[in-house]
Amino acid sequence: MSDGITSFIVDFYDELYNYTDDFVLDPDTQPCPHFSMSNMATILTTAFYGLVFLLAVPGNLCVSLVIAITKQPLPPSDLYLLHLALADLLLAATLPFWATSTTHGWVFGDAACKVITVFQELSFFSSILFLTFISLDRYLVIVRAMEARRMNRKLLSWAVCAAVWLLGAFLSLPGLFSSAYASQNSSQVVCGERFDPTSAASWRLATRLLRHTLGFLVPLGVMLVCYGVTIRRLLQIRGGFQKQRAMRVIVFVVMGFLLCWTPYHVAVMADTFFRTKLVPYGCPARLAVDQALVWTHSLGLLHCCVNPVLYAFVGEKFRRRFMKILRKVGIVRKKTVSRSSRTSVSSEIISFM
Repeated sequence: MSDGITSFIVDFYDELYNYTDDFVLDPDTQPCPHFSMSNMATILTTAFYGLVFLLAVPGNLCVSLVIAITKQPLPPSDLYLLHLALADLLLAATLPFWATSTTHGWVFGDAACKVITVFQELSFFSSILFLTFISLDRYLVIVRAMEARRMNRKLLSWAVCAAVWLLGAFLSLPGLFSSAYASQNSSQVVCGERFDPTSAASWRLATRLLRHTLGFLVPLGVMLVCYGVTIRRLLQIRGGFQKQRAMRVIVFVVMGFLLCWTPYHVAVMADTFFRTKLVPYGCPARLAVDQALVWTHSLGLLHCCVNPVLYAFVGEKFRRRFMKILRKVGIVRKKTVSRSSRTSVSSEIISFM
């Protein structure tokens, strides 16, 4: 009897520890590899951030100077464009931190991680909110002209600017969830979202829904409706061509914002769907979204130097004001040329010194 029990135990352990059948792992149960940039991609990203910073700071300072230096009170649209330039300057101020983080990791500490993230979010939200109110102002002036005349639009515009910065500050508070922590796939410290593991899914879903709705979808809907109705109105009225020319800068500014930030929002939405398991995914799709988040975020940061370029190429009034300032400070000079003894025509020849 004991020999039979002993034989059974021996056979059991022999089967347990000498199991020779091949064991096949289910790839769907394995964690996906983390995305990491190559050395060349890291260098290019750092150089890109540096180039955007060097273009954005002087460009937006120039725009702010041209709009602000005027003897007349600023109309609401110009006031909103001025604050838009200030928001772009705020975004540009964060770029040296992200450039350093790309190459050396986050070396500025946890508090700076929160502050820089909040500043970036504040710039993003205030930019799209100012663009939204610009579209509303153009709608009032062109489509609802009688109502616009009865309103104190200049006083209202200052109140709107204060409200936009306050609302942008409130919407940027989720940036306080960002922290400096050691990356799982490298020895560097990174600055990113850091939620409590027990409630991470709920907090991430709540903050991203807030960002997608109030920071993109609702403003985008308002802008599309306002500009759609406004452009249709311009096509119907006599002399609308001059007003169309006046709207060119604003329309191009809105288009620049959408082209820069829409891809990032699409990538973040895809990431949200994956994290909340609303959409099933595999590792190739997860890796593609991780890559898209990095590159589309860089495209979004490019926005802070786009508006000055648009002003320079599209804004005729901006160019006139800018040249007037250059003449005042002596960078540009006037020359008078006499064409004939009978008629003397003063012409302005621009020469950079």
